[in-house]
Amino acid sequence: MPRPYSLDIRERVIEAVAAGASRREVAKLYGLSPSVVVLWVQRWKATGCIDARPSGGSVSPLEDHREFLLGLIAKQPDLTLDEIVAAMAKVGIAGSRTALWRFYERHGVTFRKTHRTRRRNSALTWPVPAQGGIESGARPTPNEWSS
Repeated sequence: MPRPYSLDIRERVIEAVAAGASRREVAKLYGLSPSVVVLWVQRWKATGCIDARPSGGSVSPLEDHREFLLGLIAKQPDLTLDEIVAAMAKVGIAGSRTALWRFYERHGVTFRKTHRTRRRNSALTWPVPAQGGIESGARPTPNEWSS
């Protein structure tokens, strides 16, 4: 996200417009969009303020339930996200797995798998012949399959 314009350029733009220059002339003089100059002047006339508005900083609704959510993990560290979402639903807290994941990530809590994942089956794709099968013990090759 781009940074806001400096307070210095905002002051010079407002001073130029207050001195009688048109908004378009000031925009061209400082290399700005005419619409941004119009917005700055409107805000200055309405509020007297030329500072940049704060950007970002939204707060998750789960922050209101911080103690409850962190307390769940403190009591039982091996809870899964799905179990925590179910516990939240029981007490009437709305939230998704994704929102919960981001909440815990912000608070430095991680969730790792404690069980091993199933390994890929690397067994043969054809049966091994029994004792009375192929005498040489050789296995068929793809060329022999398509004869």
